[in-house]
Amino acid sequence: MARKVAIHAAGGIVVRKGSARALVAVVQRSKDDRWVLPRGKLKRDENARAGAQREVVEETGHRVEVKDYLGAITYTVRGQPKVVQFWRMQAAAEPSRDPARDIAAVEWLPLSAAVRRLSFVLEKLFLTSVGRHVVRRKHRPRAQRKRVKRRAKPPAVKHAAKRAARSAVKTPRRTAARNPRRKTQRRRSTHVASATTIRPARGSLLRRMLGRLKG
Repeated sequence: MARKVAIHAAGGIVVRKGSARALVAVVQRSKDDRWVLPRGKLKRDENARAGAQREVVEETGHRVEVKDYLGAITYTVRGQPKVVQFWRMQAAAEPSRDPARDIAAVEWLPLSAAVRRLSFVLEKLFLTSVGRHVVRRKHRPRAQRKRVKRRAKPPAVKHAAKRAARSAVKTPRRTAARNPRRKTQRRRSTHVASATTIRPARGSLLRRMLGRLKG
């Protein structure tokens, strides 16, 4: 039994910035009026990412920038398996061309409305599962960087740090160096003074004794 070859297709969850919130693209096919995500069959030997970008531009009329890979869905078409890969894409604000002939209409809707508009349950489930990630990733306003507040140090730590800083900066007091020579000179002068004032002279004592004997 011959193995059936899968049909390969690719497309995108295409987001465009709206006035208040992000908008997701859905397209209406002319052949059956069904609302689907922008996608299409790949050409022979075509890269899936490049094919997804080509199909999205053709069906929406907007230039897009391809971002990260989101996943794939699989189903059967007339008994033949089909694989559709999707990428997250950012669309330009204004269209650059008319949509392809096989597209009857293009609408840009909020995520919840886009899910309701889709005709196939499988695409509804896929958009529901990845849609919030896509919308938040690109269109959530950038939060301002919070200034990191330094933790207040306890009073004891503060005082200890201040004391350490003061001691590091404070210069030692200059003390006059004592001159050992002056010290010895002072001691010598004191000794001489005491000797002259306390010890009597020998000549005066002898004179007194002789004077007493004569008398």
